[in-house]
Amino acid sequence: MSGTSDRSPHHPPVTDWINDFDHTDYAWTKDPYPIWALMRAAAPIVHTDRFLGCYMPTTYEAVREIAYDTDHFSSRRILVQDERPEIKHPAPPITTDPPEHKAAKQPLLAPFAPAAVKALEPRVRNICNELIDGFIAKGECDAAIQFSKYVSVRTIAHMMGIPEEDGELFIKWIHEFLVLGITDRASLMRAFFEMNDYFSGQIEERRLRKSDDLISTLMTTTGEDGSLLNDSHILGTLRLILVAGIDTTWSAIGAALWHLAQTPSDRERLVAEPQLMSSAVEEFLRAYAPVTMAREVVKETIVAGCPMKPGNMVLLSFPAANRDPSVFPDADKVIIDRTENRHVAFGLGIHRCIGSHLARMEIAIALEEWLKRIPNFSLVPGEAVLWSEGTVRGPRRLRLRFGRA
Repeated sequence: MSGTSDRSPHHPPVTDWINDFDHTDYAWTKDPYPIWALMRAAAPIVHTDRFLGCYMPTTYEAVREIAYDTDHFSSRRILVQDERPEIKHPAPPITTDPPEHKAAKQPLLAPFAPAAVKALEPRVRNICNELIDGFIAKGECDAAIQFSKYVSVRTIAHMMGIPEEDGELFIKWIHEFLVLGITDRASLMRAFFEMNDYFSGQIEERRLRKSDDLISTLMTTTGEDGSLLNDSHILGTLRLILVAGIDTTWSAIGAALWHLAQTPSDRERLVAEPQLMSSAVEEFLRAYAPVTMAREVVKETIVAGCPMKPGNMVLLSFPAANRDPSVFPDADKVIIDRTENRHVAFGLGIHRCIGSHLARMEIAIALEEWLKRIPNFSLVPGEAVLWSEGTVRGPRRLRLRFGRA
């Protein structure tokens, strides 16, 4: 299961996944599931000397224990990278630990609450149909590039009150931050400063004219001491929302369409039984969970019998936990009417994704509107599916043709 990565030429190919894993390796990017099964069979936690030392829990319980343990594991670093630079620019609340975390999360509770998300549904349905209008007559499309990407881009832009046509800029920053930035700090910092400049301009605009968008909400929110959030805090939160809100849902919608394109029985059942959409979305989230997070070991501890040393990172793989057969019967099968589904696609503990309601809504509506208008579709023969690299996994090229295969 070795491979080479086009993006990480400085990393030798992996030949020993148990003792020398690398989440940037081509084999991992292409198909990580057998790799995780191999690791899980060997140990509940494995270690690599790459990335200056990194552990990876392979079981549901080990992932759960680390996610809830804020005494021994810090969230101040959210990516496993080749470098460990000093942290100067946090992105609250995801990079904050207790006790600061609670106050950092508070301003985002209302904008991402179920009622607020419900109010966005009409716009998201319109976005989906506007996108489908652009390619349905052609009989085929790249669903990753022409559909799933822009559902998430335009939804987040709508929430923030920023131009939807700036979407390509957002995608560029996300790629530099989450993919290139793992091994190339210059790319990460370039994206960081460009995002800061962009959002600083948006903040200044709102000082001149009032608005009711998410940026304005953050600007008028007060902290626990009664003072307004400072610009640094607002910028960090906006960077987080842009990156986390686009890449993750883009990936989840794309993975669901990829599955349905090659599983006619599930596709036909969802068309005939639309009431199954809720359970199907949960199953797609479990089976194709897009997000792997990071923690930093800050105090020596033992998890699942493995001594964990400070200074090492942890690749906290929620997708691997979701494939643990000790928790999920037939874990490698996609069962769209699975009744018990305690998946952890949105994480666990204090950092459980605050945007889970929004993500579920976007995925469900994207699939509903697609299936209404394109009930039959399949992968274009001979066209390889291209998957994203790094800590967010989803299709980045997904050629589909419409009609019965």
